Amino acid sequence: MNTNKPMLGIIGGGQLGSMLCQAATKLNIGTTILTDDKESPAQNFCDKFIYTKYTSSETLEQFAKSCDFITFEFENIPFEILDKVSKITRVYPDPQINKIVQNRFEEKNFLKTLEIATTSYALIKSKQDIEKNINLLPGILKTCTLGYDGKGQFVIKTIEDVKKEWCFSDDYILEKFINLKQEISIIITRYQDGSLSIFEPFENIHKDQILNTTTIPANITKEIFKEAQEIAKKISEKLQYIGTMCVEFFIDQENKLYVNEIAPRVHNSGHLTINSHNISQFENHIRAVCHLENIPLKKISNAKMTNIIGNEITKYRSRTFAANEFFFDYLKKDIKDKRKMGHFTILK
Repeated sequence: MNTNKPMLGIIGGGQLGSMLCQAATKLNIGTTILTDDKESPAQNFCDKFIYTKYTSSETLEQFAKSCDFITFEFENIPFEILDKVSKITRVYPDPQINKIVQNRFEEKNFLKTLEIATTSYALIKSKQDIEKNINLLPGILKTCTLGYDGKGQFVIKTIEDVKKEWCFSDDYILEKFINLKQEISIIITRYQDGSLSIFEPFENIHKDQILNTTTIPANITKEIFKEAQEIAKKISEKLQYIGTMCVEFFIDQENKLYVNEIAPRVHNSGHLTINSHNISQFENHIRAVCHLENIPLKKISNAKMTNIIGNEITKYRSRTFAANEFFFDYLKKDIKDKRKMGHFTILK
């Protein structure tokens, strides 16, 4: 164990891991990245980089023993891995939470127990299950586990849209479309002592099922502003959550609020907080999981964040920026279609 400064272990080495490392460095906390991706960009920002298969018990044990605290950058790490590590060094947020939020059907059921509104839904294991829930069409069929940025998702307007070649080897959830007006998200951090740090709602616009832009302030009513924050508080407290999480919401044309998904981690829509606030979502997460002080939030500026996808990165890498513009290159080696390569924030 590092005796010079606390060591935070981060499982996963993508752009979220990179930004967590940068926030930790600011707070004089060391970071060890553990990932199964040899090309992970977080290796450019961490103190120690471990490339391994998540199934390597010996490496996991060595990693856990070398860290004072452990967290993760994405929720789809197998529960067994997080559970094994947590028996050596405490993992935040609690891996038990992932059992709920890794599965979209279980997540919806959890929200239902809290009397929090979601879209209408049903568990789907076959085409016959869709036929039994024809009232949910038009809707979107999603794999219950894994899948992000539109992966593992299929729009179904009528039963004829169900493909013959679909084998339904995975469990799916069918969610009924709502008359969508807007999408917003709440980023909230809950500390060890139960205190909360919560940002104002962010307004999100998606393109091809990938987040395109996030803006503050969100163009919403005061009632929705308050209700969204209260729902996020209710979820974080019920889960006894430690760290930063995101709650994504739909707003329909009648201004009714629905929870779409919970992300038990820092979130793409919160990237603008690096520049818009005195404390970013990443610093808040580091502070919470490493037992540091909860610093009151102060907004520096309104802002808009734009994701940089695929080949768009080449244009940004060659341009200059004004004093109120901030370009973040994720330093990913391979440029791929629909891959998040960086983001751009402008303060207003």
